[in-house]
Amino acid sequence: MSALAQDFTLFVEGTSNPFLVFFGIILSSFVLEDAAAVLAALVVADGHVSMPLALGSLFIGITLGDLGLFAAGRFAARHPWARRWVKTDRAKGMQDWLNTRLIAAVISVRFLPGARLPTYTACGFLGMPFLRFALAVVVATLIWTSLLFTFALGAGKVIMTYFGAWRWPAGIALAVILLGISQYVARRQARRIRGKDEK
Repeated sequence: MSALAQDFTLFVEGTSNPFLVFFGIILSSFVLEDAAAVLAALVVADGHVSMPLALGSLFIGITLGDLGLFAAGRFAARHPWARRWVKTDRAKGMQDWLNTRLIAAVISVRFLPGARLPTYTACGFLGMPFLRFALAVVVATLIWTSLLFTFALGAGKVIMTYFGAWRWPAGIALAVILLGISQYVARRQARRIRGKDEK
């Protein structure tokens, strides 16, 4: 995480080309999207890029990443080696459940750390309608990215104002803390789900 943060900030600070910044933020969102959102807000707070450029780059990168998970699931569904890992009766039940709640499921999963990858991939694997899925992803990304970016921008302005030469180490520490909280919540949810499955 710290290496990604250092590379990202050096890249942004070292270039004045908005197209390079645009693609840099998109690519970083493929690696760690929450951390990329925090770091993008920090470079806006430090005056390196404009807010529309940073927020637009984040939105595009995160949306493409989510659609990529769906595509990976759809691709895997075409191969027998992947289908062997899925129980037919369980898959049918999940397919029926998602068909009636697809948009609500996609949006709610965006706010649950660790649940996005398996859920979005399962949507592709189980053949959910792409247009409905994509619409839900766009809505969820708009809400989530805007909230996270707004919070990080507010914190970033405080950091950039009061931490002086230590502003970037403090900003990176903020990104690490948020990522740690997200991972902690994801692990707790995974343990809770495993516990339910074992009962």
